[in-house]
Amino acid sequence: MKSSETVLKCHKIIGGRGEGEALVSHESICFYLTDPKTGVVREKGHELAGKNLAGKVLVFPSGKASSVVQIDGLFKLASHNVAPKAMIVKDVETVLVVSAFMVKVPLVDRLERDPFEAIQTGDFVKVDAEKGTVTIKRQ
Repeated sequence: MKSSETVLKCHKIIGGRGEGEALVSHESICFYLTDPKTGVVREKGHELAGKNLAGKVLVFPSGKASSVVQIDGLFKLASHNVAPKAMIVKDVETVLVVSAFMVKVPLVDRLERDPFEAIQTGDFVKVDAEKGTVTIKRQ
């Protein structure tokens, strides 16, 4: 089986590098509604309910919920080493930026292609916010 690799330009919001399996959500995410010890999404009715975001490159539209809830949720995930390795968002919002900055998770937006068309759950994705690139490897 052949694999293909695509490199897309992106905009750095929070610097750093992270790589791993992609986990794509078309719904906004509230990190407070994930299990802080495992990284499993526990928000009832959410597209990712029951899925684990630990160590993944998370692709999602934006964060949701109040600043305290978002920051606390992502901080607890990072404290237990189950935070995403990197995050790709379509609509950046201030609370998510602050949360990612506090836990040092690379955060990018403005991919040169729609991330929901370019990336599928299970793809291997490398985010290099310093270089402004997202590399997608599909089997």
